[in-house]
Amino acid sequence: MQLNNPKSKSRLLPFSFPMKKNYVYFVAPLAGLVVFSAVYWKYSSGYEQKQEDIKKKIQADLQAKLDKEARDREIAAKEAFASQEKRKADKVAKDKKDAEEDELRQKAAQNREKARREAEKLAAQAKRLKKDIEDEKKEVVAIEAEKKQHQDEVAFLRTYVKKSEDNLRNLTIDLDKMTEADKKWEEAAREAARAAKAAAAAAKK
Repeated sequence: MQLNNPKSKSRLLPFSFPMKKNYVYFVAPLAGLVVFSAVYWKYSSGYEQKQEDIKKKIQADLQAKLDKEARDREIAAKEAFASQEKRKADKVAKDKKDAEEDELRQKAAQNREKARREAEKLAAQAKRLKKDIEDEKKEVVAIEAEKKQHQDEVAFLRTYVKKSEDNLRNLTIDLDKMTEADKKWEEAAREAARAAKAAAAAAKK
């Protein structure tokens, strides 16, 4: 009857709880020991492999780093070489361009000097031609004056010749007249001489 009574049941509980706590105190350390043993065994069994893996990973990382550095150095060397070659090519192109520009400037200066000399030469030729033209004009004027003088002289000579011819013609006429007179005079003289001779012969008789 008392066992079914709630009050009597509550009086029995204090005796049951201490038994469960003691069991927990034993089970927890044992469970921890088991877990620790398992972890330790697992850790100890894989420690060397992990150390080897870590060593391999370190070596692999180091090798990868060295390979990357080698590739970077190779790339840097190639880039430096390409940059150096580009600088050389740029310098060659610049030197060529500068040489061509210098040559063009020299040719331009030579062309300017040549053009200046040609201009001076043409100016001198033009000056000489102008002087020659002036001299030719003067000579033409002189020739025209001489031609006019010659024409005047020719006209004078023609006039003189005509007068001379007229005079000669007149002189010829006069000379003919004088010759005729001389002939008549000589005839008269002969007639007089004959008459005188005849008179002298008559006087002697």
